[in-house]
Amino acid sequence: MEEKNQKAVVKTKKNYQQKKTDPKNFVWFKDLNKAFNENEKIQQARLNSHTKIDNNTKGWVRFTPLGGLDEIGGNCAVLETENSAIIIDCGMSFPNEDMHGVDILIPDFSYLREIRHKIKGLIITHGHEDHIGAVPYLFKEMQFPIYGTSLPLAMIENKFKEHKLLQYKSYFRSVKKRHPIQIGDFKIEWIHMTHSIIDSSSLAIQTPVGTLIHTGDFKIDHTPIDGYAPDLHRFAYYGEKGVLALFSDSTNSYKPGITPSESVVGNTFDDLFLKAKGRVIMSTFSSNIHRVYQAIERGIKHGRKVCIIGRSMEQNLNVAMDLGYIKLPRDIFIDPYEIGKYEDHEILIVTTGSQGESMSALYRMAIDEHRHVKIKEGDQIVISAKAIPGNEPTVSQLINFLMKKGAKVAYQDFSEIHVSGHAAQEEQKLMLRLVKPKYFFPVHGEYNHLMKHRETAMSLGMDENNIFVMEDGEQWEITPKRVRKVKSVKVGKIYIDNQINEKIETDIVLDRQKLANEGIIMIVAQVDKQKKKLLSRPRVTTYGIIADKEDKNFAKEMEDILINYIDHAKDYVYEKTRIFENELRNVIRKHVFRKTKKYPTIVPIVYFM
Repeated sequence: MEEKNQKAVVKTKKNYQQKKTDPKNFVWFKDLNKAFNENEKIQQARLNSHTKIDNNTKGWVRFTPLGGLDEIGGNCAVLETENSAIIIDCGMSFPNEDMHGVDILIPDFSYLREIRHKIKGLIITHGHEDHIGAVPYLFKEMQFPIYGTSLPLAMIENKFKEHKLLQYKSYFRSVKKRHPIQIGDFKIEWIHMTHSIIDSSSLAIQTPVGTLIHTGDFKIDHTPIDGYAPDLHRFAYYGEKGVLALFSDSTNSYKPGITPSESVVGNTFDDLFLKAKGRVIMSTFSSNIHRVYQAIERGIKHGRKVCIIGRSMEQNLNVAMDLGYIKLPRDIFIDPYEIGKYEDHEILIVTTGSQGESMSALYRMAIDEHRHVKIKEGDQIVISAKAIPGNEPTVSQLINFLMKKGAKVAYQDFSEIHVSGHAAQEEQKLMLRLVKPKYFFPVHGEYNHLMKHRETAMSLGMDENNIFVMEDGEQWEITPKRVRKVKSVKVGKIYIDNQINEKIETDIVLDRQKLANEGIIMIVAQVDKQKKKLLSRPRVTTYGIIADKEDKNFAKEMEDILINYIDHAKDYVYEKTRIFENELRNVIRKHVFRKTKKYPTIVPIVYFM
């Protein structure tokens, strides 16, 4: 009996010791040092969850940006394995002021042509032009399934209508957020994110070597207009499992703090509408549907009828209402020709033109060229947008025109008349903390923005050797053990004339630049080939070289040069007209450069008689 009791005591002690050491039953430590050390291990483990990634995994993924780096706009990238590839976004950008006759720029698709056999789809993060604007031009050449949420796909559909490509709508694949789908070697989840356009998404991309997170364009707005805050739980979920690489928006990397919520703009609108005695004319980006919605809400509140002017604005608002993203009574809207039926204080006009574009509705109103609306004294203009870098002069010119008409203009004099759609430094930090990637690639921004984002990541303790600042065309190979640049592919910009939706060849744009910067000289002459003399005075025409009042003197100069050239020309130049013209061109070029320090285009046309 005593032996039986002793066995029971031993068994009880063993059970107690097992409970004491079993992590599932652990409650507390007696030893404070041991407790501290255990908690240190826990902290390190949670901050470095990428250590869960299997470093022995075979294979690789390669990321190749084709646009969107060292610039704002033109976002397009390729993610590929040995057997399959996806394109992430396909956007346009704006030309420089010296790209005469060019309306938009799209990425060079040369690399996509090389790998088209393994491209499994085009992945869309959101509906901004710098992410979808080049899709029709890509589809004129090659087609694959387009995956995205409803709004960006509907916006692409409108573009396909303009380009007469509606037969390719069969390639649309509308996805559900929080539901990963297999596309080639990639399993992709669209994660809800807030931005300056509704229905934006980040991407969680599970690859054979690990999970990649691509934020797309983002800000962390806790009070968005539709109430759908960013799905931060999914970032945390993937962060805990271990993320191989993060690609994150760098646009506002110089901006400290956080980006204000879209909802703060509504308070500014309230003040402006309350004080306005005449018409209110609000202009913003046509894709900023929640900004438009807030303006319309204030219009309804103050008893105003709403007129939408601008094709893109009308299209985007109709799409958002048809799909159910926003809900507004249809009877509040009027057509432009009906504006005259109402008193000025009963009218709200929402229009395009916040960037001062010369063909936009607001610009044409300002210069009295709009069919239905002319700006007049008493109008309250609200420009609820920030000038895109490079557009500052055109926006300033627009404001001058509006003010000369007697209108009041609210632009940057209100700090919350516009808020950015991109994350500031504290939001960028939060994204890094949630995802906890092994490798970090700043994207979406100029080179200095990427470097500043790199600095922010390093301030959180990230190893600078695991942060990679890329340039367009560089191909980076990612594995659990290392990242390396493997090669560079051809990138660049294709020039587009938006009036005809056609490509403009590079040499045409270069010719236009040369003509604009250097001018042109045309000389038409008749030469007696046998007697080697001029038959009559040459006809000289110049543009961009000399003032009109100097034309006669310059023509005489050219005539003297031509006579002198003929007198001293060697016999071989008379063998062919082209030889004669080329030699004459060189003589005139040297003379003009000595006089003007310019190299104009010189067009000699010589007839041998």
